[in-house]
Amino acid sequence: MNAPIPHTLVEPVRDSRTRPLHDLRISVIDRCNFRCPYCMPEDQYAHDHVFLAKDQRLRFEEIERIARAFAALGVRKLRLTGGEPLLRRDLPELVRQLAQIPGVDDLALTTNGVLLPRFAQSLRDAGLKRLTVSLDSLDPATFHKLSGGRGQVEEVLAGIAAAEAAGFTQIKLNCVVMRGVNDVQTLDLVERYRGSGHIVRFIEYMDVGTLNGWREDLVVPSGELIARMAARWPLQPLDRNYGGEVAQRYAFADGAGEIGFISSVSQPFCGDCSRARLSADGKLYTCLFAQSGFDLREPLRAGATHAELQSLIAQRWAQRSDRYSERRAEMRARGEDSKVEMFAIGG
Repeated sequence: MNAPIPHTLVEPVRDSRTRPLHDLRISVIDRCNFRCPYCMPEDQYAHDHVFLAKDQRLRFEEIERIARAFAALGVRKLRLTGGEPLLRRDLPELVRQLAQIPGVDDLALTTNGVLLPRFAQSLRDAGLKRLTVSLDSLDPATFHKLSGGRGQVEEVLAGIAAAEAAGFTQIKLNCVVMRGVNDVQTLDLVERYRGSGHIVRFIEYMDVGTLNGWREDLVVPSGELIARMAARWPLQPLDRNYGGEVAQRYAFADGAGEIGFISSVSQPFCGDCSRARLSADGKLYTCLFAQSGFDLREPLRAGATHAELQSLIAQRWAQRSDRYSERRAEMRARGEDSKVEMFAIGG
């Protein structure tokens, strides 16, 4: 029997800008059953595009070991992402393993929702605490377009219903807003979910990766959306739940819940960003817009101990100075826009 992995919590490590390490987003697979244009546009991937082979992806026990090292360094939130994480077989087993890590207060999953009717209950039983579902439009034609022609909005709504039946409350519903594509339908999303207990969050279209055809004129600034929403339903700003939270939160004045806005383009939040990302092939990325990652899979498979993994992660985080969103215009003007694709490290 393998010896238990020690768990000695140290003082949370900080980067070169004194930002603590608090959240870890874990991509479990680089494949997806959608081809959303802002992430994995269909026309940019040849039919013979090579995704990671099974032996190139981290095994569940390897993900658990890395997550334990992060938790010992101060990480309190784990989020499973993809690609589409529910394409990874037996994902509830990974959830069960991660839910038992000392110090982890929050374990969440981001999904497009299509496979939730099959997995929602087993995920809940395994210890998953929260769900985020991508829902870019309620209009069937717009949704189909934004899924790259691969999804139907009815499938996602069925997934949300299955999650509710399994006991998930206050689901976050993420909508990436693109001008001229789905921005005029944002009020419909709010109308449907006001008072439901769920939280709709609107995300500015970002220049993640290199293939999504990002143009600044397609970005709808959150301020514009907030004004549009407030004109229909009076809003009251809410305090952040914790330092480093990415969403601006607003409550409906009539008590019908809240909505959120993630404004990486118009209001960068690099200053207190506390999120690290682990790719499906075991690379540590210290920014959503990073150009490269730090390999943890090789030392792990070479026999690195828990303490050695901890040290590697701490050293890499201490060197971190990323603040792409604050420097976007400057870096793009210099042609420094080569970045890892979103589907490889999650959103």
